[in-house]
Amino acid sequence: MARFFKLLLAGGLVLAAVVGLLYLIPSDEYIFLPDKAQPLAPYVTVQGERSDHDGGGIYYVAVEVKKASLLEKLFPGLHEGSTLVPAAAVVSPGQSDKQHQRQELQAMAQSQEIGAAVALKALGYRVPVTSPGTVIADVNPHGPSAGKLRASDTIAAVDGHPTPSLPALRRQITKHSPGQNVSLTVRRNGTVRTVRVKTAPDPQDKRRSIIGVLTSCALQTASKIRLPVPVHIDLGRVGGPSAGLAFALDVAEKLGHDVDRGHKVVASGEMCLDGSVVPVGGLKQKTIGARRAGADVFLVPAGENAQEARRYAGKMRVIPVHTYRQALHALTTLK
Repeated sequence: MARFFKLLLAGGLVLAAVVGLLYLIPSDEYIFLPDKAQPLAPYVTVQGERSDHDGGGIYYVAVEVKKASLLEKLFPGLHEGSTLVPAAAVVSPGQSDKQHQRQELQAMAQSQEIGAAVALKALGYRVPVTSPGTVIADVNPHGPSAGKLRASDTIAAVDGHPTPSLPALRRQITKHSPGQNVSLTVRRNGTVRTVRVKTAPDPQDKRRSIIGVLTSCALQTASKIRLPVPVHIDLGRVGGPSAGLAFALDVAEKLGHDVDRGHKVVASGEMCLDGSVVPVGGLKQKTIGARRAGADVFLVPAGENAQEARRYAGKMRVIPVHTYRQALHALTTLK
């Protein structure tokens, strides 16, 4: 009997060592994990801000993204709300983790400036903005722009029509039927060239045209924004553009406008300079993070993001929005 227990103990130790080793060895995939939503107020400073003690607040929610261990890949259900994703969906080909993190922090910094600009413009301030075009974040290697466009290219115009923002670029591309050619004015390394690309049907809507590039409102690093009111936002090492909507709402709240009306409001959505709110990733994890924070409402981009959020929201109310002004209206009409 004693020998049996010794063998059982030895087997348990070996199993524990194997499990520990599998947890330490990274796999070839990434894992998305929920992170509890946090209030923005401690991280946002606006000149002339006013105190608000109604018990509500604007919250942002992030997603923890890390290399999945072999154990997490083999047993994806180890963490509640986790999602395994291939490395190609997180890091561009040839891009290191450090380069990716630097790009995410850059997108975060730009989203803060854009959020503040949109909020101040909605409040009647004059916010001068100059933009040379829409910056490409990545190119689909199997799409119509492969071999013609590169990441960091700036599309200044489509068929001669300026495209200073992501929505403007989309409008010009979707004017064409799938299969038609478009003429792109592209800036690359200080030179301007004309590139012709044949549009392709959007997999989500076969009637809509795309050119196979990934763009982001928060990657418009060449845009020059002059804020008439000093705004400082610091979330440390949190990266990505998806807190833009939350930033805009909190800036308005800081300037004395009762945006939250006493509610705990979590918001996720990338802001564009024209006030439009565009989709973001990780909605499953963000919804769980908002729910864990006890949110009253969760503002998200309309469409697939809202559909995904409703699947994990439980009793938390999900409000889909297309624009910043629509988000403001939705909050002012809350009971």
